[in-house]
Amino acid sequence: MWTQAETYPDPAIEILDKRFEKYRIFNACIERLATGCRWAEGPVWIGDGRYVLWSDIPNNRILRWDEASQSVATFRQPSNNSNGNTRDRQGRLITCEHLTRRVTRTEHDGSVTVLIDRFEGKRLNSPNDVVVKSDDSIWFSDPTFGIGGYYEGEAAPSELPMAFYRLDPKTGQAKVVARDINGPNGLCFSPDEKILYVVESASRPRNLLAFDVVENGTALANRRPFGNCGEGTPDGFRCDVDGNVWAGWGMVPGLNGVRVFAPDGTPIGHIHLPERAANLCFGGRHRNRLFVAASQSLYSLYVNVQGAPGG
Repeated sequence: MWTQAETYPDPAIEILDKRFEKYRIFNACIERLATGCRWAEGPVWIGDGRYVLWSDIPNNRILRWDEASQSVATFRQPSNNSNGNTRDRQGRLITCEHLTRRVTRTEHDGSVTVLIDRFEGKRLNSPNDVVVKSDDSIWFSDPTFGIGGYYEGEAAPSELPMAFYRLDPKTGQAKVVARDINGPNGLCFSPDEKILYVVESASRPRNLLAFDVVENGTALANRRPFGNCGEGTPDGFRCDVDGNVWAGWGMVPGLNGVRVFAPDGTPIGHIHLPERAANLCFGGRHRNRLFVAASQSLYSLYVNVQGAPGG
């Protein structure tokens, strides 16, 4: 049974390298904001409304936690087994949907626009995670997790190789930016958008990879490993303004939570949670509050750094 720390500093916030010391606030502890999900994923902070949205994939819903009232409500149900969420630079919600095998945009009036559901005439697999670059382009992963059974979508044959895509919403044109990745999953840009970090989640061991963003920000090159996963399992992640990578982590006792990597790939900190963490985002008024979707629950922690814009 998990209980919130009653003493400071919270012993669940582990410093692995001195570089992490300045990011830990000594009198801030991990808080469980909500529980009761089947598989929590894809949190996104909605700053103008002061709330977090996150997906509960098997329960086919998007939930909302409200900062002012501390209450939890259903934002959308059915959600088409939604997974990853983010916002574009106009403040609209971008969502990956397993069931419908598409990426959608929720407009300011609440209507839903389908951004992409096919590539070269074939259906996508099950879009998983998504980020939006400062040029408004939408980058997303497309593994087969949602079509592999009936728990997070519906079983169906794969029509396309698993890949990472870049979509230009102005033209509707999409292109593959990374292929030959076994289980493409989480992705995020470095603060200067010169590097894209991605997760290869079906390899053994799992891999964190880095690519240079080239061709005026439209393509990737120089694939290389980033960090060492060891026995851990990365999932979704985001960067802070200093270029550190904060990754959902787990699958091994003692490693559930968030693993933090310095820009050189060195693990510098670990936030221990009782559940395997899938994805996270930065939010709050100053983007210094970490929100973590972890298995059945939503957690938060104030940290002494801001999340990079666009996450």
